[in-house]
Amino acid sequence: MTYQPFQILGKDRKSRWLVICDHAANTVPDFVNAGDLGLPAEDMARHIAYDPGAAGVSEALAEVLDGPAILSNFSRLVIDPNRGEDDPTLLMKLYDGSVIPANRHAGPADLEQRLAACYRPYHDAIAELAARQAETVIVSLHSFTRQLRGRAPRPWQIGVLYGPDERLAQPLLARLRREPDLCVGENEPYDGHFPGDTIERHAQIPGRPNVLIELRNDLIETPSQQRAWAERLASLLTAALAESEL
Repeated sequence: MTYQPFQILGKDRKSRWLVICDHAANTVPDFVNAGDLGLPAEDMARHIAYDPGAAGVSEALAEVLDGPAILSNFSRLVIDPNRGEDDPTLLMKLYDGSVIPANRHAGPADLEQRLAACYRPYHDAIAELAARQAETVIVSLHSFTRQLRGRAPRPWQIGVLYGPDERLAQPLLARLRREPDLCVGENEPYDGHFPGDTIERHAQIPGRPNVLIELRNDLIETPSQQRAWAERLASLLTAALAESEL
């Protein structure tokens, strides 16, 4: 079976929404060190390899919003699709205390192979989906770990990230902050903008409304948790978009 670096769900759905999940899988294709990065299974199950729970939320969110979803099918340690092609963290050699053996001596030829087989086809597919109609709204869904090694616990259950375009993010933040059970991060736990990242490339430069959502991964471990968050977010996103008049 031919390796496919992404999965598209609900391609024929009619709404404006497009859900993107950059770090959906911890897959290592066979052409990368025979399908093994040299890490133990417990590391490949951690956030360093992918965003646990994010794929399930993305699938359910797209279904509720009646829009398509695109999910990556390669580990962020193979190559990180949420970085520009010239970003030094595109191919990580060390992440949250773990050395990635198969990446330690990876050179330009290895990087080009992964760009050609994983990164570029994934971004080409996003571009095609985003162009399916004139008024596409992009939601990028990620998850984060509650605590990095040697760091203090993070207080947030959810983070809303954005770059120069705040048109959808700000009304969404306002609504989330009215939820009494949530500690909400604004451009936390990460900065909302990396040059050349997925949102800049497919939303900010073309001028499409957008927001990136980070959910704490211990809150989306089960299908029922993922579905509940998807339904909650769909309601909030729909209301925020209506308020924004975009």
